Amino acid sequence: MTRSMTAFASRTGAMDGVSWQWDMRGVNARGLDLRLRVPDGLGALETTLRKAVTAAVTRGSITLNLKLVHEDAAQALSIDAAQLDRVLGALDTIQERAFAMGVTLGQPTAADVLATRGVVLTTARDDISDAVRAAIDADIPALIADFTAMRDAEGAALQTVMTAQLDEIGALVEQAAIAAADRRADVQSGLTTALRRIVDDVTEIDDTRIAQELALLAVKADVTEEIDRLRAHVTAARDLVMATDPSGRKLDFLAQEFNREANTLCSKAGAAALTAVGLDLKAVIDRMREQIQNVE
Repeated sequence: MTRSMTAFASRTGAMDGVSWQWDMRGVNARGLDLRLRVPDGLGALETTLRKAVTAAVTRGSITLNLKLVHEDAAQALSIDAAQLDRVLGALDTIQERAFAMGVTLGQPTAADVLATRGVVLTTARDDISDAVRAAIDADIPALIADFTAMRDAEGAALQTVMTAQLDEIGALVEQAAIAAADRRADVQSGLTTALRRIVDDVTEIDDTRIAQELALLAVKADVTEEIDRLRAHVTAARDLVMATDPSGRKLDFLAQEFNREANTLCSKAGAAALTAVGLDLKAVIDRMREQIQNVE
């Protein structure tokens, strides 16, 4: 089953005057990038989180935050006396300097002084009971399950879109085969014209060399291999889209191969109809690559 790297999940809880909120977000990435933010005093929780997330996720940029709020106690305030002295001394220096230069400044209020960084210190409670810790730990499996469920839902939508795009690519490949067959007469006519030009312009003709050159031109104009490879790529992509294991990297590589064959098809087209099909192929492949970027 296709799984997306983009998802979001959150959970909240409360116990013994402490409330908490989990936020888990995921976006696409080349590998697994896990960023954890937990409150001070819960550092040991990071090991549990890393183990749980890496067991459920193989690829993506994951940000997981935990916020705690102590609802039954306000923050305690205190004054940093040393910082207060430094601020008052700086204010006195500023006032004297301004007076010496003939500049009149308004007197700062106590509120102005208290608003200066570092003067007022706040001390929040960070102690939590073992029961609260256990409740927070118990949220982890459910949080990751919600996150995974959203990845699965997004992946199902991606699978539907990519399957339709592969159907479109497959149909265009068959159109390319028909267009290539239709232009065969024109290719033969062009080769005949080239042969006549050589015969007319060259007095001494090496029949073997002429045959080699014409064979080379025919090979350069032949798109049979490109069409066969595109058909094989469509089959391989369908299998990957339906695979149960993460297939994003393989799909990304296969999309590059799709694009390479479409480019070659366009360069060897030699006919407006085949060129038009090749350009349509490139457009659909490009849209599919955008979807593949979100596949785990």
